[in-house]
Amino acid sequence: MFERPDVGERAILVHIDFTSHDGSEDPDEFRELVSSAGVESVGIVTGSRKQPSPKLFVGEGKLEEIRDAVALHDADVVLFNHALRPSQERNIEHELKCRVLDRTGVILDIFAQRARTHEGKLQVELAQLEHMSTRLIRGWTHLERQKGGIGLRGPGETQLETDRRLLRERIKSINKRLEKVRSQRNQGRRARKRADIPTVSLVGYTNAGKSTLFNQITTSSVYAADKLFATLDPTIRRLELPDIGAVVMADTVGFIRHLPHKLVEAFRATLEETTEATILLHIVDCHDSRRDENIEQVEEVLAEIGADEIPVLQVFNKIDLLDDFAPRVERNEEGVPVRAWVSAVTGEGLDGLYDAIVERLAEDVVHQFVLLGPADGKLRALLHEAGSVLSEEYRETGDTVLEIRLQRRDWLQLLSRAGVNEETVRLDDGHA
Repeated sequence: MFERPDVGERAILVHIDFTSHDGSEDPDEFRELVSSAGVESVGIVTGSRKQPSPKLFVGEGKLEEIRDAVALHDADVVLFNHALRPSQERNIEHELKCRVLDRTGVILDIFAQRARTHEGKLQVELAQLEHMSTRLIRGWTHLERQKGGIGLRGPGETQLETDRRLLRERIKSINKRLEKVRSQRNQGRRARKRADIPTVSLVGYTNAGKSTLFNQITTSSVYAADKLFATLDPTIRRLELPDIGAVVMADTVGFIRHLPHKLVEAFRATLEETTEATILLHIVDCHDSRRDENIEQVEEVLAEIGADEIPVLQVFNKIDLLDDFAPRVERNEEGVPVRAWVSAVTGEGLDGLYDAIVERLAEDVVHQFVLLGPADGKLRALLHEAGSVLSEEYRETGDTVLEIRLQRRDWLQLLSRAGVNEETVRLDDGHA
């Protein structure tokens, strides 16, 4: 039902600035979106007005301009860089005698092409069906009456009602299957929590370079391309970090300004990898002219999915596109790494980023010199067994000074197993 032909289409783009609206879309980004959908942009019609026309979204004069552009360039489709109401989409199609899609329709088309996993395809189809259910009347007006003829007269449902019912049933079926996928994903997440494995989740504006960076760090082979929404399905890899041990890294779908709410809902299972993360790596395209706005958009989506309280390490990517810019790690007033400048393509700055990730995850690491007496033999044995002893020094008093380094959670577990209260542990003043 939703297979897209692989042939390129010729499109006229429409971008209108509305003086009554804040935060208008970016026409350059829309061109990128259209290109990512595999469509050739043959012309763009721009204009400005106070507010959209309720019937046709644009005025009669602008509609005539669009009609002329379609005829001049022999275009197959008209793409609006705006959200159109179903009635507006129908009316414009009727006037132009060609297909019309709004911004959401273009994004959905890209999602349909990019989804690779079973879950991703289900999520895309769900979003498409819900988007289509409000537009179903288009193309079916000739069937919006009772079926007639011998044996078909009398009460019954119209063709349109049949189609709506079939859509509702399909949506219900997909939601059931997605719930099953989500419960399986939750089991994996709960297992990681039980094992106390930290999760590092990559987030960022679409095309910021998340997958390229993910591949560099994890030496994986995730699909990465200079396209919007190259990644739709969450990819998870396990890493071993010094002092930290096993860490799970997750690559997620990119965000975009004014991402339709239905898409956020449809990709809830994917985005849950973000909400459950220990720390977020917010990947930013530092070469993008709308860098600061993109950061704001990502932060808005993070707030919408309930991930705005999770610690964040910003990664300013693509420094290879800046003139004479050296990689570096920036710290806040407490000396904590908050931003790393890197190039995922050339590998510049990745060592610094790696150290910054370890440092941020190691904020909860215990590194101290403890003084153990002859009666603390069990705790000493457990620390050695865990490989947490960096050095050991014997005193004439019979005490032993151990330099230990381990995660706080592991330290508390060892103390519990040894039957020792943390408050009674003596620290060596000579090394304080």
